[in-house]
Amino acid sequence: MAQFYPIGKLGTPWGPLERQEWLAKQSIQRSYQEEVLSKIQKLAGDFEVVQYGALSYDTEKYPLFALKTPGFGKTGKPLVLVTGGVHGYETSGVQGALRFLETRAKEYAADFDIMVAPCVSPWGYETVNRWNPNAVDPNRSFKKDTDSEEAAAVLKLVSSIELPVVLHMDLHETTDTDESEFRVAKAARDGKESHEPDVVPDGFYTVGDTENPQAEFQAAIIDAVRKVTHIAPPDPKGRIIGEPICQEGVINYPIKTFHVCSSIITGAKFVSTTEVYPDSPKVTDALCNEAQVAAVSGALEFVKQSIRAETATAQA
Repeated sequence: MAQFYPIGKLGTPWGPLERQEWLAKQSIQRSYQEEVLSKIQKLAGDFEVVQYGALSYDTEKYPLFALKTPGFGKTGKPLVLVTGGVHGYETSGVQGALRFLETRAKEYAADFDIMVAPCVSPWGYETVNRWNPNAVDPNRSFKKDTDSEEAAAVLKLVSSIELPVVLHMDLHETTDTDESEFRVAKAARDGKESHEPDVVPDGFYTVGDTENPQAEFQAAIIDAVRKVTHIAPPDPKGRIIGEPICQEGVINYPIKTFHVCSSIITGAKFVSTTEVYPDSPKVTDALCNEAQVAAVSGALEFVKQSIRAETATAQA
């Protein structure tokens, strides 16, 4: 059933007044300082913490940090990027990235140089929001001349990496509010009279790249997460969020066309966007975080074994 979002005029795209009206309705619901920055501070003894920017909405309140394994970019090891919280309201994207740093990153630092940007959109984290204060979705904004400060800061960070990145994991969630709030708001913002309702998948899935699907790699992620939580089945039409599944728990997007975060590493062989479902009665917040850790760890394990196999073949 079509829903009308209570801002603006039906069928008319939002202008500055409507965006301001939308912003006035947002409120702080949790603390970036207490839930994110305090954890980053505790990790500073084991990782290099670098500030790669600050959001102009409040530069003191919203500094942007990445954490690197010691010697990142100087050891000759393959480089890995993990991003979380591009959509600030997707909690396990942020907390899962931090949990990975707390529990598994040092283990994989023996084989990889790893950089983690755990909370790309801190204003969105605090207000539990998909958009930034300008009603812009950062995860459709990773492009030249972007209108998202969050995306621009990550793009600048990535431009500072001199060696090729072999793996990029971007950690996300699909929530019930995607359907009840954010897709309805997007239709109103863009001047559409309604949005096409969809089914929110119950379980974990990944989004690969249509141009570089890497089926075995995606399957390794799914198998690793399967040990922690359930994998999303397709809907009756064989789809997940409107896209046909290409293998169990996996759909593919033309990521460069959509300007999503997973598209920013040109030439990365292994790329995946994780999608955890936190509203399932089968999971807890802690389990969702562990699913993200399992996804990153499963990806790293697959890449590690792939590199070893390639090296052995080259030496044979």
